[in-house]
Amino acid sequence: MRNRFILIVLSFLVAFSGNAQAQRQKIALFAPLYLDSAFDVSGNYRFSSSFPKFLNPGIEFYQGAQAAFDSLAKVGAPLEVYVYDSRSRNRSLTQQVNSPELENVDLIIGHSNTSEVRILADAAAKKKIPFISATLPNDAGIINNPYYLVLNSTLRTHTENIYQYLQKYHSRDRIVVLRKPGTQEDQLKEYFQDIAKTTSSTPLKLQFVDIGSEWDYARLTKALDSTRRTVCIAGSLDENFGLALAESLADVNSTYPVTLIGMPTWDGLNLSRSEYKGLEIIYTTPFFYGRPTALSTKISNDFIARVDGRPTDMYYRGYETALRFALLLLDTKRDMASNLTRKGNYIFTQFDIQPVFLNKQNMTLDYFENKKLYFVKVFNGNKTVQ
Repeated sequence: MRNRFILIVLSFLVAFSGNAQAQRQKIALFAPLYLDSAFDVSGNYRFSSSFPKFLNPGIEFYQGAQAAFDSLAKVGAPLEVYVYDSRSRNRSLTQQVNSPELENVDLIIGHSNTSEVRILADAAAKKKIPFISATLPNDAGIINNPYYLVLNSTLRTHTENIYQYLQKYHSRDRIVVLRKPGTQEDQLKEYFQDIAKTTSSTPLKLQFVDIGSEWDYARLTKALDSTRRTVCIAGSLDENFGLALAESLADVNSTYPVTLIGMPTWDGLNLSRSEYKGLEIIYTTPFFYGRPTALSTKISNDFIARVDGRPTDMYYRGYETALRFALLLLDTKRDMASNLTRKGNYIFTQFDIQPVFLNKQNMTLDYFENKKLYFVKVFNGNKTVQ
């Protein structure tokens, strides 16, 4: 493990074999590896035999991407890949982006937070190359950047898809948005109201009911109907609010038939527990790895053979992001930015990448975003996807 980390600290170059005359495309991968936290100045591992959980997401994303690049190396893909620790204490992210070896980079992939996305997106715009933001579920306030791609769909997109889903399957049901006071909750309410004003179909009759952060059954059941199904939307991104709401609705579901629509933050929650028995829960996610395939089984087994444990979704995210967009780069070369919406090269997820125009008046392209979402249904511990 130590040797692998040291290679990353040095921003190692993966030079793929193949046709020596072929011009190699350069990819820069940024991930939060926290190497300075893992090793002291003498190169000794700080945590003895333990492995802190905060290191897992970045490391697994990198490991998934590395597995994808390794598979391309085996077929002689003409690529050069530079990997950077975005949380390095020795070199700031800006210094890394401006390093000499990245002067002619063709593609940037990032597992990044909001401030890092802004730096990487700005660098991509200056270099006129695509930046794939693989994990941050918002646009980071970036506008007028046609080289920026939000792969992890924004809350606005989730809200649009939920609204369309309800129009298709629950237009005749009673629909209630159960919420609590808060800035994000107000933003979510505003999204639903804006969509209702612009929909080309018959608008839904949404009711917004503020039940507060804590509620009793009397306040909750007042918003329900014992004579017909009520579709309840959890109008908050707060996971604790959502789980408490799910448990309370499951308790009264035999008297008040309910379907609960959750938020994208529910993707990592355990919704199969007995507390939610009998309650139909539906939530949206842009990534779904619940269907085993020959490829997912193979790379999972490879991971297990190297690491004492099973891979998380972040490993698959790193793999498919790296493989899909590396293949697109190899095919389009310096014209990749003009081909971000191209279909195909699906690994696990069917992305639907579309241009986003925040200002409909001047129609300036602000960024690209994945608009494809999966609807995951959880009922009595069984999970299915639509």
